[in-house]
Amino acid sequence: MSKLKLSVAVGPYDRTRALIDGTVQIDGVDPVCMTLSPEEIFFRAFRNAEFDICELSLSSSTVKTAMGNFPYVGVPAFVSRAFRHTSLYVRTDRIKKPQDLKGKKIGLPEYQLTANVWARALLQDDFGVKPSDVTWVRGGIEDADRPEKIALKLPPEIKLEAAPEGKSISRLLAEGAIDGFMAPRPPSLPAGTPNVGWLFPDPVAAAKDYFKRTGIFPIMHIVGVRRELAEQHPWLPGAVLKAFEQAKARALESLSDTSATKVTLPFVEERLTEARQTMGEDFWSYGVGANRKTLETFFQHHHSQGLSPRVVKPEELFHPSTLESFKL
Repeated sequence: MSKLKLSVAVGPYDRTRALIDGTVQIDGVDPVCMTLSPEEIFFRAFRNAEFDICELSLSSSTVKTAMGNFPYVGVPAFVSRAFRHTSLYVRTDRIKKPQDLKGKKIGLPEYQLTANVWARALLQDDFGVKPSDVTWVRGGIEDADRPEKIALKLPPEIKLEAAPEGKSISRLLAEGAIDGFMAPRPPSLPAGTPNVGWLFPDPVAAAKDYFKRTGIFPIMHIVGVRRELAEQHPWLPGAVLKAFEQAKARALESLSDTSATKVTLPFVEERLTEARQTMGEDFWSYGVGANRKTLETFFQHHHSQGLSPRVVKPEELFHPSTLESFKL
């Protein structure tokens, strides 16, 4: 029987490299792999479902699941995770602590971005700054005309306004027209722009404290299989999860090989040891079971921030075949 010839779109990460170069195969699939930026993949996936298998925003996937029109089924391979303390920049001449953001303006590229859901969650849970306490200003990080890829109907207490025509949120931050900036990428600013810096002066220390208190390593992206394909081939989502697990394992094996550093950055081996000591041996786990608390925390905040009309459950987002696997 011939294999399914399917398109696969993911970012060029160490944990996806073995899939991209063919070292790891998806059972029953002859892949056409594309390495693209998350922004391009998400825009094309959620507008037109262009890819058969692809990386997807957790937030956008949750919006679509809650609305009942998600064109993919989820696979709990969490190819992007990050502590989002580094996503918050402020005007340091007026914002000294998180609580100072109450009543202020924060720019963001899209309200529903996963990174922004997590950043708003930590502001609310740890510092009492609710989404309704802030005026959100939407505009591109670099391109003032960046569109919102999913239409949203937010509750009336959420104050969201468009950036002035022709101005990006990076420019607004540099000019002092907004007080803060929240995005998965840093602001695009000229070198030496004064009075702009991280809200958390030591974001690594803040993130470690957050993990020790909560046990949460925030999930950004999942993998999706086009729904019609999963319905025609119910074995496919499980095969995709298996392959992504194998690719991640190969990446960690390579990272652990200290004979020659595999990443162009000093002290990588030491940071790997530190991560395992702080977060456990399987610090970048896939699967629903090991990540249920993280997922349920996200879904609760997603709903409370006005992005989903109800609290989504993990079993709704992920294909049944990916919720458990065989054991020897």
